Parts: sequence; structure tokens; C-alpha cells
Amino acid sequence: MTSRSNNSLAKTLAAFDRLKEQPRKALVAALQKSAEELAAAQRALAPEDTGDLKDSIAVTPAGRSTPAYSQPGGSMVVPLNAVAVTVGNSEVRYPHLVEYGTATTEAQPYFWRGFRLVRPKLMNRITRTGRAAVRKSWES
Repeated sequence: MTSRSNNSLAKTLAAFDRLKEQPRKALVAALQKSAEELAAAQRALAPEDTGDLKDSIAVTPAGRSTPAYSQPGGSMVVPLNAVAVTVGNSEVRYPHLVEYGTATTEAQPYFWRGFRLVRPKLMNRITRTGRAAVRKSWES
């Protein structure tokens, strides 16, 4: 192998090493920002009654546990490269009843309605961030 091909190989291998870490860091930041925006939209749509429901909407970063009794899914550890937005806790155990209603109470959708409202914007942000981070990592 010539010196030139060794240099090209070294540059390519270095680019692959950068691709392992740099885009992940950028995407985690974009996910966190998107989750905060989603939670804000859901809080804006949640019924005001006592404010407890709004206050129970939480953003949980990767590696942390979601609140006990939170919806959807209850307490869980958020996987790497993810962020969870949940509603409810040990004091507020009725979010699903508000979202879907009961036999005697009309539904007041706020959680999935907020998700559907901001989803296109969040997906665009995450996609743009990922593409830009990969491009930047490859070119560095």
C-alpha cells in the first residue's frame, strides 16, 4: 500500500469513529428540546381544574425512571437515545380518565392531541439535526 492510500484509509476510519459519537450527542439534545416542546403543548391543552394534571406532565431523559403510575405505561427506565413524556404520578392517577372519558364524564383529550399537533415539527427537527450531524461528522 502506498502512503497516500494509508492516509485515505486513516481518514475514512477516523470519520467512522466520529460517526459513532457526534451525531448521537446532537440527537440527544434535539430529542430533549422536542420533548420539552411536546410537554408544553400538552400542558397548554390539559384541563385547568386544580392544575395537578398539568403539573404531572413530566419529561424524563435516558437512563432515568419515569414517575410511578405515569401514563402511558407506568414506571419504566427510559432507554438510551430516548426521552419520555409522561403524565401522572403517585398523586395524580387519573390522566387516562380525563383523556378518554368515562361512562359519566366527557373525554377531554390533551395528551395525544398535543402529540399529534406538534409531531410534524418535532420529527422535522430530529431529522434535520441527524442529517446535519452525520454530514458534519463525516466532513470534519
